[in-house]
Amino acid sequence: MAMTSEELKASFKLAMRRFPAAVTVITSADQGRRHGMTATAVTSLSLDPPSLIACINRTTLLHDIMLHGRHFCVNVLRRDQAELSSAFSGAVAPEARFAQGKWLTSTDGVNYLADAQINVFCRKVAAVPYGTHTIFIGEAHSVNMCDPIEPLIYQDATYCFAGAAAGQTSCKAGAVNH
Repeated sequence: MAMTSEELKASFKLAMRRFPAAVTVITSADQGRRHGMTATAVTSLSLDPPSLIACINRTTLLHDIMLHGRHFCVNVLRRDQAELSSAFSGAVAPEARFAQGKWLTSTDGVNYLADAQINVFCRKVAAVPYGTHTIFIGEAHSVNMCDPIEPLIYQDATYCFAGAAAGQTSCKAGAVNH
């Protein structure tokens, strides 16, 4: 039996809640404005060239800044940074968000979290509108990584922690800067 449009939306929303995702804070700047927002709709796109996509709702301030700005940073949060995620999800006013955590500024003028699990610095190469969001494609030009590997995960409206599967050993990652 076919679902109605509303039933499909409700089922899809429940299914996506069960989909675990790394928690990120995406930051960008344009002509004096800076902003950051928690997002889980981020994924790798290509290794050649190194690139990722970030899907941002068109009604947000970050969307407006990313449309006008040329660079953005995807800051993957660590397991102990759930409070920071909440702050950048709207629990703290936009102008006060960067007072939490240790933020630095890249040579491109974009703020990045100094002790994030990962920072991926991107140059925006495309913005593709789709539905309520825009898919921003960023070509990576620099990556920072911190050990140990303990990303913050979000699933079913709850923060979770990732760990190695039984019998697996942890990998040691190094920083890559171009």
